[in-house]
Amino acid sequence: MANYLLIESRDHFAREGFCGALARTLARDGAQVAVLLVQNGVLAAREGAHADTLADMARAGVVLYADEFSLRERGIAADALSHAVRPAPLDIVIDRMADGWRVVWH
Repeated sequence: MANYLLIESRDHFAREGFCGALARTLARDGAQVAVLLVQNGVLAAREGAHADTLADMARAGVVLYADEFSLRERGIAADALSHAVRPAPLDIVIDRMADGWRVVWH
């Protein structure tokens, strides 16, 4: 089965991002799945943000990342992130593509 990196740029609080259901379904079907939050998508990554979708994805085995540049732009420190979300450079996209992962940007 293919591996997937889903990139979510939309604010979770404006609407539930498309990544949640897709990531959980792919993980449940046996794929290795990671979600990279970028731009306003990182707002949901803060500890206490009540982003249930992120917690659901983490419980399903989805690895969650937040783009370091997007975090800096919004004044969000790495230590302010939910324990389920790791900061990552945007280079992770190139690395995953080089490793054969399928990348979907929303």
